[in-house]
Amino acid sequence: MSVQPKTPEITNDSMEDRLYTVKYDDPGDSHLDVKVPDICADCETNDCVSVCPANVWREGDDGVPHIAYENCLECSSCRFACPYDNVVWEYPETGSGVTFKHG
Repeated sequence: MSVQPKTPEITNDSMEDRLYTVKYDDPGDSHLDVKVPDICADCETNDCVSVCPANVWREGDDGVPHIAYENCLECSSCRFACPYDNVVWEYPETGSGVTFKHG
């Protein structure tokens, strides 16, 4: 007779709780933008919005994403997800930006 091992119960923090462990030193200017807003207005998939793990890119009423750069994890997923290569993404200047507290 074989005995099945018990599966431990694991409770993970929510994504929001995990994002609170990240510190962001605001440089004062956004390191994110779009090159041509009209391209975003015509985009039907909004991949930059759907791929962002920190909800930095938010769909605007005008079709152009609103950018809350202060939440950015600097993963650059938005840059690679945009099928039109329309995302301006640079590291924040002067050493500011994201600092991970854990890991």
